[in-house]
Amino acid sequence: MRQRAVRDQQRLDSGAVSSPKDLESLQREIASLAKRQGDLEDVVLEVMERRESAAERVAELTERVSSIQARTDEATARRDAATAEIDTEVASVTKERELVVASVPADLIALYEKIRVKQAGIGAAKLYQRRCLGCQIELDIAEVNEVKAAPRDKVVRHENCGRILVRTADSGI
Repeated sequence: MRQRAVRDQQRLDSGAVSSPKDLESLQREIASLAKRQGDLEDVVLEVMERRESAAERVAELTERVSSIQARTDEATARRDAATAEIDTEVASVTKERELVVASVPADLIALYEKIRVKQAGIGAAKLYQRRCLGCQIELDIAEVNEVKAAPRDKVVRHENCGRILVRTADSGI
């Protein structure tokens, strides 16, 4: 379009066109080309502005994605570290449990396992201030007297939930 406008302007300036009608037509065509070129330049500027805006938005979103990815990676690392720590603790507790189980009579282990299956994984519960921490129910006075009268090495069970009661100094008895 620019080449055509330059060519038409050269024809007009050279004097090769002598007819007034052709001159007027050539001048209108040059004006029309200039207007069209101005319109196209406006469109190009608008497209460039939108492109800049889109590029800024892409940069912003890319930065946000990077930030989120960094936080995700950090959380994953923390999760993996916690999992490794838990696995180590499980292995340690399992070894300790095996040692304790080896020192406890087999019939007591069998009773514990039987109760544990019935009581959602808790076969024994601490007796704390006359309360069974397995079912959270306080022992009545008759149960307290039975527990007090029982020898320290006798297995005592809670009448309500059936769990083995573990007596300590905090038992309140």
